[in-house]
Amino acid sequence: MTGYKELAKLNVFSILDVEELVGNKKTAYSLLNRLMKKGLVKKIRSNMYSCVNPATEKVMVSRYQIACASSKSAYLSHHSAFEFYGLANQVYYEVYISSETRFSEFEFEGIRYKYVASKLNAGIVEPKNTEGVRVTDLERTVIDSIKDFEKIGGFEELLNCLEAVPYLVENKLRKYLADYALQALYQKTGFILEHYMQDMQLSEEFIDYCKSKIGKSTRYLLKERSEDNFYNNEWKLVVPEYLFNITEQGGGELV
Repeated sequence: MTGYKELAKLNVFSILDVEELVGNKKTAYSLLNRLMKKGLVKKIRSNMYSCVNPATEKVMVSRYQIACASSKSAYLSHHSAFEFYGLANQVYYEVYISSETRFSEFEFEGIRYKYVASKLNAGIVEPKNTEGVRVTDLERTVIDSIKDFEKIGGFEELLNCLEAVPYLVENKLRKYLADYALQALYQKTGFILEHYMQDMQLSEEFIDYCKSKIGKSTRYLLKERSEDNFYNNEWKLVVPEYLFNITEQGGGELV
């Protein structure tokens, strides 16, 4: 059908893209309505559309491409970045999208696209051979996820993801920690990554660097208080006694 082949070359498109194709706004709306009635185009959210593969009756774009089209500065972060890298234990019905500009969260085909305020501009990459996707690099994904695990994903899933990480670049970890400049984040990052340092090929120097930044304050690793908590003097953290056994318990909802 006229216009479908050209629009199918785009990951997602707006009415302006259709207008540029056909020459004027009235014709653009007419074409778009015809394609939608024939089931060849689906509306994802306000002024965001994608062509449909007739064989599958699904849009031609992935959840990640939809997420990164949510705003001009949008990129995958936190658990969704782990998912993109194939390191997540579970695939969620939510996609976490960081962006410099706020946008309204939306749902499409059972997936909830959730806004996360962007705190840094560094560590965002465009993977090769994957058009229309921007995502935090692995090191920033780890730091962001440690920082925000109580809001996104939970601690159990964080540990599951970290267990799958094969290697981290220390200089990048240092940079992102310095950019956030939070003593509590140094504490939590150093304590957690010390447990995985051999698997992630991290040095003692990196662990010592984190220790040098923690200050004198005592903090709780988890908000939940428990009789099984104990005080780790080395990191000035109150942590559950059987902390790293938590991933053996399983749980969570798969998609």
